[in-house]
Amino acid sequence: MAATVSRLLRTYWVEAAWLVFAVANLGAMVLWPGWETIPFHFIWISLTLVYGFRVWSSASTGLVLGLVIAATGSLILADAFKGEQLWGELFEVPLMSAMFLAMVWHARRRQYAWRRAEREATERAELLAQQKRFLHDVSHELRTPVTIARGHLEVLRRLNGKPAQEIEVALDELGRIESILDRLLLLAKSKQPDFVVRAEVDAEAFLEDVFLRWSGIVGRSWRLGRLAAGTLHADAEALRIALDALLENAVKYTQPADAITLSARAVGGELLVQVADRGQGLPPGASERIFERFARADSARSRAHGGVGLGLAIVDAIVRAHGGRCSAENADGGAVFTLQFPGFAPAPRESAFPAAPAVPS
Repeated sequence: MAATVSRLLRTYWVEAAWLVFAVANLGAMVLWPGWETIPFHFIWISLTLVYGFRVWSSASTGLVLGLVIAATGSLILADAFKGEQLWGELFEVPLMSAMFLAMVWHARRRQYAWRRAEREATERAELLAQQKRFLHDVSHELRTPVTIARGHLEVLRRLNGKPAQEIEVALDELGRIESILDRLLLLAKSKQPDFVVRAEVDAEAFLEDVFLRWSGIVGRSWRLGRLAAGTLHADAEALRIALDALLENAVKYTQPADAITLSARAVGGELLVQVADRGQGLPPGASERIFERFARADSARSRAHGGVGLGLAIVDAIVRAHGGRCSAENADGGAVFTLQFPGFAPAPRESAFPAAPAVPS
C-alpha cells in the first residue's frame, strides 16, 4: 500500500502539490472572509497554470472544475448570506470558470497540433525508410542481371573478333546503368552514421590531384584557381566522389572551349570549394531545387545531358554528412557551385623575414 501511494505521488506530484495549495487557500477563505477574494483568485489561477502543464482528460477536467466551482462558490455564497461579502463577488466564479475553459481550449488545440505533428513526422520517417529500402533492394536486384548481360556481351565481342557498334553501344548503356545503381546505393546509405569516416586531409594537395585527373581526361579549358592551404577534417573518398560528381556536372553543360575553374578559400574555420563554369548557366528558379534527388535543372534536356538527377543529390548528401551545405547560382556568364565544409584548419603562414641568428652567450 505504501509503495502504491509513493508511486502515485511520484507520478502526480504536481496535482498533489496543487491540491495541498488549494486546500490551504480554501482554509484561508473560511478563516478570513473579508479577504477571501485573494485566496479565491490564487486557487483559480494556480488551477489554470497546472492544467497548462498537465492537460487532463475531459472527465478529470470536468470533475476538478466542478469541485472548485462548488467549493469556492459555496464559501462566497455563505459569506454573502451572512453579510460578510458582497453579492457581486459571486460573478467571479463564472468569470474564472470561463478563463479556465479558455485555457482548456487552447491547451487542447496545442496538444492536438503536437500529436498531429508527431504523427506526420513518424509517417515521414517511415516513408523515408521505405524509400531507402526500396532504393537499396532495387539497386541490388538490378545489379545481377546487368552483370550477367555485360559478361555475355563481352564474350560475344571476343568471339566475333571484329568491333561491332551495337555491342559497344549496349556495353556503354550497361555502364550507364551500373553508374546509376552505384549512385542509388550511395544515396540509400547516406543517412547512416558511418556514411563518412573523417580524417585529416591536405586540402590543397587533394584539390590539385582532383583537378589534374579531370584536366587530363576531359577536353575543356581547365583553370585552377587559388587554393586555401590547410587541413580539412573530412572523408577523403566521399569528398572525391562529391567533387567528381560536381565536375562531371560542369562537363555535361559546357562545350570543349568553355572554361571550368576549381578554387577554394577559407572563411571563418570553413573551407569553401567552388566549381565555376562558363556553360549554359542555371534556368530561373533552378538553384532552389537543383540538389534534390531526381531533380534536373531543365526537364527538356536530353538524357545524355540531364541524366536522372542523382549526381548533385550525391554532392548534397556528402556535404550535409560533413555538416556543410551546398549552393548554386549564376555568375560570370555561367554557373557557380559552392560546397561549404566545416572543420578547416588553415596552414600557418610563413614569416616574410628570416629568423635572426642566435647570439652566442
